[in-house]
Amino acid sequence: MKIRSEFTRRGSSAVHLSPRPWRVPCFACFAAAIALLASHAVAQTPAAAPRELPVKTVPVPDTVSPQMQRQIAAPLTPTWNVIPTTAEGWKEQVNAGYQATMKALPALRETLGVKVEPMTIDGVKAYRVTPAAIPPENRNRLLIHVHGGCFVSFPGESGTVEAVYMAGFGGFKVISVDYRMPPDHPYPAGLDDAMTVWKAATKMAPPKNMAIFGSSAGGNLTLAMVLRAKQDKLPLPAAIAPGTPMSDLTGAALYTNGRDLRDPMLSPVYGDLRGFPPAILTTGTRDLLLSNTVRVHRKLREAGVEALLQVFEGQSHAQYYRDVGAPETKEAFTEIARFFDKHLGR
Repeated sequence: MKIRSEFTRRGSSAVHLSPRPWRVPCFACFAAAIALLASHAVAQTPAAAPRELPVKTVPVPDTVSPQMQRQIAAPLTPTWNVIPTTAEGWKEQVNAGYQATMKALPALRETLGVKVEPMTIDGVKAYRVTPAAIPPENRNRLLIHVHGGCFVSFPGESGTVEAVYMAGFGGFKVISVDYRMPPDHPYPAGLDDAMTVWKAATKMAPPKNMAIFGSSAGGNLTLAMVLRAKQDKLPLPAAIAPGTPMSDLTGAALYTNGRDLRDPMLSPVYGDLRGFPPAILTTGTRDLLLSNTVRVHRKLREAGVEALLQVFEGQSHAQYYRDVGAPETKEAFTEIARFFDKHLGR
């Protein structure tokens, strides 16, 4: 596949999706990510000149599973760089992703043996995600999930996909937060909703038996929730799993609503990560947010926090939960489950 040099610099394969019927369409996320994220290096003063790269062919690695090869080789979606300029345009694009995801969800739930039920927690919409079989060691454990989608996509039940994977492969009970999103509800609405659920959840299970996880925007919110909990002197989870987190929003607009872009609640990589719970971070070698993930990992390690970084060959942004049949998918969630089992109480 031919990749233009400008797109290669930004993470060329970040929009490759699984051809399987339960794939998760995420064109809105990647279009928004390109618009919302700015390079940390370019943000420095004086600004360094960008490096120009020639157009080249990016091969599909033969060292990954056939399922993952199909994801990596899939063509870019027609809307990968379509960035709406109006609130209505955003809503139309988000709704298209919502409809496609909702069609795929029943097959995913059936494959993994997971039940999803709507609930309301202190006025915040959420979903209870329950596996058919819960191992004895997980019966008193509870996970809180915050979905991805660049803070604007995957409303309602469409935001439960990653939670279904975690419940199915890990055997955990999960509460997935259906937080409010832009353009109608910019920051801090989403973080406020997530914290409302966290406060209530600490009465449902001991915090030492709980973890928070999510990818992309959900990875950002996972980190921001811990920062807010520290600030508000609330109990912290026993572990976290921020996947490919959008940890640096310098250059963002739609979500941040005119706030200081280096505010750690918006860009957690600039926060004080001392005292954080153990963390496992997941990314891929072709991930648009590989650098953001690595920076968070190093910041956690510098703060003396136990932090693991799992990097998958050839994968683009959050491709570890695009295909339920890919061996790498099971491996990613099994690693996270193993990490949670090590750190969560029983």
